[in-house]
Amino acid sequence: MERIIKMKNTLKNRFIEAAKIIKNARTLVITAGAGAGVDSGLPDYRGDKGFWKSYPMYEPLGINYYDAANPVHFSNDPAFGWGFYAHRIDLYRRTTPHQGFFLLQEWIKRYNMEYFVVTSNVDGQFQKAGFPEDKVYEIHGSIHFLQCLRPCSDDIWENTENIPVDLHTMRARKILRCPHCGDVSRPNVLMFGDFSWISRRSDQQGNNFRAFLKQCPSPLAIIELGAGTAISTIRNMSETLGRKKGAVVIRINPRDYHASPPHISIPCGALEGLQGINRF
Repeated sequence: MERIIKMKNTLKNRFIEAAKIIKNARTLVITAGAGAGVDSGLPDYRGDKGFWKSYPMYEPLGINYYDAANPVHFSNDPAFGWGFYAHRIDLYRRTTPHQGFFLLQEWIKRYNMEYFVVTSNVDGQFQKAGFPEDKVYEIHGSIHFLQCLRPCSDDIWENTENIPVDLHTMRARKILRCPHCGDVSRPNVLMFGDFSWISRRSDQQGNNFRAFLKQCPSPLAIIELGAGTAISTIRNMSETLGRKKGAVVIRINPRDYHASPPHISIPCGALEGLQGINRF
């Protein structure tokens, strides 16, 4: 019991410390990994077992997340390739962003902060929660946009199609095509072993973010949500930003939460962490 009370007091103190950092910040950068959306009901695909819990039909096939999220399927078996991504598109379209997204917006408005979102997620949940398109940098692209598989051009277009999927076989009943050449189209996201991803849209977002950093006022607070170490793109971004003079990273993560002072580690999920900070 004493140990539990001590842990609760430590967590409370970190909430208070994080709240002070946010209130004093003039700029907020939100860095988000897969764990940012778990409280909305989205899977984070942590480990093979985590992936198979969300997609049990792949376990007998011995296919893990890295296998499923591979562009080779769109070339060799488009129905199979589209099965995985079409299911995810439908899931993301049906998902309501959790309250934490809206708390972040409240803080930005309340404390009159400049802000930007940097995320490795391709789900579009920040935009769905009301963050403007020009304030989001999607490092790995967006599942809501398409490109030619080949590609025959560098065009990227919005995906407005509904793609039915046979959930027993995870095969799509409809194959989307490039409007220019008629070849198979694919989501405009960076997959594993991907050599044909068109990064033009994400590159422009990255340029916008770098321009933002050049003119944003100090002090800078970085709130990192659910960014693990297996794919460390977002964590590396947070730590790079955290080396700026006067910058502080607030790392919210239930497992990989360690952060060295002056940065703050909060060992819990994204929603719990943001709600805890909001209390103070």
